[in-house]
Amino acid sequence: MIRKHIARALRAEQRSAQLAVHRPAGQPEPAGAPTDVVVECGWGRLLPAQTWRDAASLAEALLTERPGQRDIAFYVEKPHVVVAHAPQQLFLDPSEAFRLNLATYRGAPQRAGRSGFTLRRLRTRADVAAINVLYRARRMVPVDAQAVWKARASRAISYALAEDRASGEVIGVAMGLDHVEAFADPQHGASLWALAVAPQAAHPGVGEALVRYLAEHYQARGREWMDVSVLHDNEQAIALYDKLGFQRIPAFAVKRRNAINEPLFIGGGEALQDLNPYARLLVDEAIRRGIHAEVIDADNGYFRLTLGGRSIVCRESLSELTSAVAMSRCQDKRVTLKLLAGEGLAVPRQADADDEAGWHALLAEVGTVVVKPV
Repeated sequence: MIRKHIARALRAEQRSAQLAVHRPAGQPEPAGAPTDVVVECGWGRLLPAQTWRDAASLAEALLTERPGQRDIAFYVEKPHVVVAHAPQQLFLDPSEAFRLNLATYRGAPQRAGRSGFTLRRLRTRADVAAINVLYRARRMVPVDAQAVWKARASRAISYALAEDRASGEVIGVAMGLDHVEAFADPQHGASLWALAVAPQAAHPGVGEALVRYLAEHYQARGREWMDVSVLHDNEQAIALYDKLGFQRIPAFAVKRRNAINEPLFIGGGEALQDLNPYARLLVDEAIRRGIHAEVIDADNGYFRLTLGGRSIVCRESLSELTSAVAMSRCQDKRVTLKLLAGEGLAVPRQADADDEAGWHALLAEVGTVVVKPV
């Protein structure tokens, strides 16, 4: 009986170690381990947080994200501290992290489900173009074609493709990262990123096959586990990872706010939908800058902006600080035109709709006009 309890305790300890994300307290960093690691993935940069010296440096690196890319700081032990260094620009990614233990993983018993497609590594420039077609179809960030092609022989990054046997079309893609090759990971891990399957793919099981392909690839290399990060509400993907034996781990990711991940940190989208375009433009920009927006009267364009301890009520571009004179000047476009022209600014020519001869002459001269209420 005692032996049974000891064996059970040892198994529990081993499982806890396998799911550990950060280095145990008191354990020194391996000698010669690289620091402040940045991995170029094509769609952006991956920053393994466990290699960074401090939260401030990690936050500063995230702020250098290039336009059109998505950088991810993963395995962040204290995400609140990183975000605190740039609260207006950074946010905690609402994703779940999962880990597949490759020591106990067993491949699919048979491959009959893959009869309509084959799996292979990236080989040609046409493959890179096909990857971008897939990512755009799934509204994902396309890769930098030159960067991916240059890294095609890298042992750190592996792009796995699913190809339709009949048409030769690429119908699925996934990127794998070998942590040992990328940053000398002492835990001997790997991770899966940017999995996408073509919307028109006629064959079932493409996504599962790509995950298994990379799992077996890293298992053959002797890696201990493979991690994946997936949005908390992506039920289809989570069901797939549960089916394959992935287990949730306490790993966090921090990202920079940008137009690509805007839906992840804005929230309240349902109420904003009712605002007119003029009010919505201002509210969207305020939210991007970390200012809280509350819709008061969507029909008439009223909303409240709050930052820290200060709030201000606005009606479209006018606020409660706007004077009555300023509002009257903005309210009538004829008055606005006179005011701006009087200050020497270039303003568009106008004609009143009641002056039929005037607007006929203007239309004959310029060809195209914009009709707006005064």
